[in-house]
Amino acid sequence: MQIDGALLATDLRNTGVAAAAMEAQGFDGILSFEGAHDPFLPLAAAAEHTSRVRLTTAIAIAFARNPMGCAYLANDLQLLSGGRFVLGLGTQIRPHIEKRFGQPWSKPNARMREFVQAMRAIWRAWDTGERLEFRGAFYTHTLMTPFFSPGPNPHGRPPIALAGFGPAMIAVAGEVADGWIVHPLNSPSYVATVGLPALARGLARAGRTRRDVEIACQTIAMIGSTDAEIATARLKAKGQIAFYGSTPAYRVMLDHHGWGHLQPELNRLSKQGQWSDMIALVTDDMLDTIGVSGQPAEVGRRVRQRNAWAERTSLVLYNETAPEAVAELVRAFKEG
Repeated sequence: MQIDGALLATDLRNTGVAAAAMEAQGFDGILSFEGAHDPFLPLAAAAEHTSRVRLTTAIAIAFARNPMGCAYLANDLQLLSGGRFVLGLGTQIRPHIEKRFGQPWSKPNARMREFVQAMRAIWRAWDTGERLEFRGAFYTHTLMTPFFSPGPNPHGRPPIALAGFGPAMIAVAGEVADGWIVHPLNSPSYVATVGLPALARGLARAGRTRRDVEIACQTIAMIGSTDAEIATARLKAKGQIAFYGSTPAYRVMLDHHGWGHLQPELNRLSKQGQWSDMIALVTDDMLDTIGVSGQPAEVGRRVRQRNAWAERTSLVLYNETAPEAVAELVRAFKEG
């Protein structure tokens, strides 16, 4: 199993240095995400300052973009990184797509399936020179002249991974993607009883097997060198879980554990900006079901055991101790 870390440099000018430091810490991959910055630009800097780690958008919001634009971006990052890029895509939720990005929202599962199929058709046209002729319900791409085609990528087409939370989207990942990115709001029980069966249904629809999809499980990890530092990291992670739990689309996981009644209250408090009250609703039992906390080496070993069914673990790290503790966690993870 391999281990990835999130690239969190708040100053984009420091992105390359931060990426190089993560590679030196022993991570196998680096993730960017769609937050306060574009998810593609940091990975361009990371590609220039690293030589080994895999670079993944985890995730870029598909419905804020279009298949042609994503095809170009992914192809360019695959070139720049020497074949180390993975295009991780997710849907976001309807209010963000419509109100933040000003884009249409409809039938997200069918739209995501078609988004991936459209990109593959574009890449195939670049690879073979065949006429681009993709006509779908949501996207149409029928024009590609030689001037606008980059031609075949010497490193091959970049893999596509999909972030699926509910069963229907997880099945889409199994049907059309090269990987499934598991949302940080997860538990081993939810993955075993909801996620993996949904993935299997998608694989069966496409005549594929489990070997055709790589699973990367994002996991909340809270580390510190003292009890006080661990407690601080746990409190910060509770805030993240409270934020996730306020989103109606994520209630399915809460329902699975009997916590679904908290979702409407978390949502109400979030709209009032009552963040401390939200954190108070996240119990220690919830936190320890979803994440792993403790000394760095202990967390490294436990996270590996927790995610033994996955090919990769992607850390959502709350770190309240010295930077070298992260390298200690990574070493312990790899030693098992």
